[in-house]
Amino acid sequence: MTRNGPLSDLRIVEFAGMGPGPFACMLLSDLGADVLRIDRADAPDPHPWQIAARGKRSLGLDLKDPAAVEQCRRIIERCDAVVEGYRPGVMERVGLGPDVALKLNPRLVYGRMTGWGQSGPLAQRAGHDLNYIAISGALHAIGPKDHPVPPLNLVGDYGGGALYLVMGLLAALHHAQRTGEGQVVDAAISDGAASLMSVFYGLAAEGRWQGERASNSLDGGAHYYGVFECLDGEWISIAAIEPQFYALLLERLEIHDEALRARQHDRQAWPELREKLAKLFRTRPRSAWCALLEQSDACFAPVLNLKEAVAHPHNVSRGTFVEVSGVVQPAPAPRFSATPGTVQGPPVKTGEGGRDVLREWGVQPVRPT
Repeated sequence: MTRNGPLSDLRIVEFAGMGPGPFACMLLSDLGADVLRIDRADAPDPHPWQIAARGKRSLGLDLKDPAAVEQCRRIIERCDAVVEGYRPGVMERVGLGPDVALKLNPRLVYGRMTGWGQSGPLAQRAGHDLNYIAISGALHAIGPKDHPVPPLNLVGDYGGGALYLVMGLLAALHHAQRTGEGQVVDAAISDGAASLMSVFYGLAAEGRWQGERASNSLDGGAHYYGVFECLDGEWISIAAIEPQFYALLLERLEIHDEALRARQHDRQAWPELREKLAKLFRTRPRSAWCALLEQSDACFAPVLNLKEAVAHPHNVSRGTFVEVSGVVQPAPAPRFSATPGTVQGPPVKTGEGGRDVLREWGVQPVRPT
């Protein structure tokens, strides 16, 4: 099977799960990796709109069957990395934990995707994205003054989880390529979310970050960095942080208010100045503000819903979205000049393509008991 992308020589085994693990493997597939998903033998087929399942092949196995476990061991001998997202100890009880796997394949990178990590007082506890970002300090910082707001599960599952897992896998694969030494990558969403907060912990140490929500320059407290409602009920975003961009914004808006011009960084004035801008933006529909500001350096963009985002001229020009099997979805990112990635195919049925993988990887099939 011909695959496109900078990772086209990598073989990844994904033990099927939910959330950040499958998304991480989708990203690897988009960049060319050959991803074999080990599904339950009775797992329902993915739907075309389950985008994280795209670009992979599937092998349906019952891991309660010793023959299926033996089949997985033979596959592990031939792959570069394993990804699993179960609670600590589950893979060990099945007989496919990292100790077994690394003996079979000393160069193997074994990626473990969990919320709390492989160790610590919460390691065996259930949780979800919101819980993991809650203990990182991230959730407390997001939202209006009176309460935190769940920021989708971008900060935890997909930012602090999947992206850190991919980074860890690629770093460990680089090490294995140079030294022949495999290892375990313990990717905890709570760790990754804390890491994403590095800049804000730095600002707090410097005394430039207030503990109260919506009182800082980047959390909606500043009038020059936030969202504003328009006459038609739609919203726009303003992020004119630098003085030259702020000055341009006021110029484009034909604002001659000295308070707005001179008190950009006066925290005490921010609520009053925000209300002045809010009142102005409520006088015209979003389209009018787009016409006035979008082609300038005023650091402006309309707040688009999912359908609108697909049709935005910038996204259309860059091919930010593609259609696969009738489903519009984000295209692979980032872009590569010499080895561009591509969606390797739509989600396949449970078990589809798995036998082809065994043949291509040179894995001897094991008969079920």
